[in-house]
Amino acid sequence: MRRWTLTGGLGFMLSLGPIAALAAQSDPRLQSAVQLAQAGRMDSARAIVRRLLAALAPADSVYPEALYFAGVFAPEPQMVATHLQRVVIEYGRSPWADDALLRLTQLYEAQGDALATTQAAERLRRDYPDSPLVPRADFAGARAYFTLKDDAHGCVLIREALAATTVDVELRNQVQFYSNRCATPVTTASGTTPPTDSAAPPATAPHGFAVQVLAVRSALQVDEMLTRLKVMGYEARVVRDSTGFFKVRVGHYPTREQAQRAQTNLKTRLGGQPFVVEEP
Repeated sequence: MRRWTLTGGLGFMLSLGPIAALAAQSDPRLQSAVQLAQAGRMDSARAIVRRLLAALAPADSVYPEALYFAGVFAPEPQMVATHLQRVVIEYGRSPWADDALLRLTQLYEAQGDALATTQAAERLRRDYPDSPLVPRADFAGARAYFTLKDDAHGCVLIREALAATTVDVELRNQVQFYSNRCATPVTTASGTTPPTDSAAPPATAPHGFAVQVLAVRSALQVDEMLTRLKVMGYEARVVRDSTGFFKVRVGHYPTREQAQRAQTNLKTRLGGQPFVVEEP
């Protein structure tokens, strides 16, 4: 499959860092749009993609590619995210899904949303483990984990990125710099594959309580639940355990009784089976 790299003034998405190679199909209309974008004629490029999306059936093989470029060319972050999320969710088996996930990872990082960055990076490495884009997503995800003070998971991604990065010297140097904060020595691509980081922080006595409302592996479900809770006025957060589950929790309650009252309210409003958990 022929691949190209986009350079030049392609709007917001190109401000997010180095551009991943794009698996290019041969549709001449999209090739024309790319050429216009490269020449700085973004309005014309967007117009071509809009017309193409309007003319194509969603089942057409070119449709996910057109959606992808609609995201790449979009002038605002929310429009970028909307188009790229559609590629990932509706066309997850297309050759554009891993590219879309990488760009979402970069977008969330640029917006300062560390949690969404880790979720997108984890989804890319989980759903597309053979993609050549995984090391770059690993690097963005690792930086986000470090921002969240989760060095254990951050170092796992740093080691994975460094072990897999053999050609991109600039990326390897950046990853190597961040690897200095990981306590366990990191091997390079020319050495052995690094072990999975299984270290866990020492156990401490619990000093508070929370209500857990969800435990899933799907970042999409997590995003939906966080949005629902925010609309309802709850401050929710995500805790990721050693098995890879994302656990959505609400509150920092000093007593179990307070947490149980919140549990009752959440069950009434959300349904499901929320339960009280102790937290250190």
